[in-house]
Amino acid sequence: MSEEADLRERICFFARSLFERGLTSGSTGNISARLSDGGLLVTPTGSSMGRLDPARLSRFDASGRLVSGDKPTKEMPLHSAFYETRKGAGAVVHLHSTHSVALSLLPETDPENVLPPLTPYAIMKLGRVKLLPYFRPGDAAMGAAVRGLAGRRAAVLLANHGPVVASKDLEAAVYAMEELEETARLALLTRGMSPRLLTEAQVSDLVTTFEVDWD
Repeated sequence: MSEEADLRERICFFARSLFERGLTSGSTGNISARLSDGGLLVTPTGSSMGRLDPARLSRFDASGRLVSGDKPTKEMPLHSAFYETRKGAGAVVHLHSTHSVALSLLPETDPENVLPPLTPYAIMKLGRVKLLPYFRPGDAAMGAAVRGLAGRRAAVLLANHGPVVASKDLEAAVYAMEELEETARLALLTRGMSPRLLTEAQVSDLVTTFEVDWD
């Protein structure tokens, strides 16, 4: 199997897994992944992540030109901004996962670091997660907001919309997204209960040991 055929199959596999576990629903959510030639494979607009056809994924060449497949997700400005500002990014995942969206709605959520330091893996896989303001879906201003971070964040949470994660490859981006949603769920479950958080020293140790985006 060629590199591209394999990546097409893996995108559909992970998308279906996310859909079947309720991390996204209906025709929401999108995934992109980079090929070794610099091109991208992207999930099409208006498609269910539970029923993607590998042959119909949108295919972009290295110059950003759509060369085959269905019309891509309207969130391409968001995906493109991560690839432009994080040179090591090999995949981007955007979902409308319930607990993450819920966290984005609460006024007490820290916009500079939306996830409290509850577990080490959220810090290791995500670093600080920035809350961006609300934008209309597909608005190019979302991409501009990500570019404004100058590559300092691997994950953002769009207010009233959902999380976006970039990572080195498809599997890493999916796993990081799952960690974000589960940590958001833990944050909501323990809100108001004075949970025992990781200490500053423990967080600093994780940031140093795993070279986490934290500044």
